[in-house]
Amino acid sequence: MPTSNKASHAWIFGDNIDTDLLAPGAYMKASLSELASHCLEAVNKDFAQQVKKGDFVVAGEAFGIGSSREQAAQALVELGVSAIIAKSFARIFYRNALNLGLPVLVCAEVDKISKADQLIVDPIAGVITNVTTQETYQCDPIHPELMAIVNAGGLMPFLKAKFARQS
Repeated sequence: MPTSNKASHAWIFGDNIDTDLLAPGAYMKASLSELASHCLEAVNKDFAQQVKKGDFVVAGEAFGIGSSREQAAQALVELGVSAIIAKSFARIFYRNALNLGLPVLVCAEVDKISKADQLIVDPIAGVITNVTTQETYQCDPIHPELMAIVNAGGLMPFLKAKFARQS
């Protein structure tokens, strides 16, 4: 996610959003687009149908807990979510998200963000600007080397490009 001055919509969720909510087990054998169409429906039935490319998911503690299924992050990528901002993440979800090209930012101040606030996120600087309230929040920056993976579209495209440059 390159730094952009374009503000996007915040979708607010609470604590303990687990991988079963992100990628419901009943749809695991379906296509990725079908699976994504059910993402977070148990907590917000309209999310998957109304989220727009570039929107942000904002949540509390322990986002992505549960199984190690990478489809949880893939569903959000498929829906066009540009980043997830939360107080904390399950370790494996955090890593899966970055490996799939989805920035994940740890931010202690997420409680200050409200539904439909317009945000601008600079993941390398670790700065979130709330255009709606004119507030700025500090978050843990994402290391530039990890952002190179994100900007390449994930770990596999990053490695393919790296190996192609070396040959």
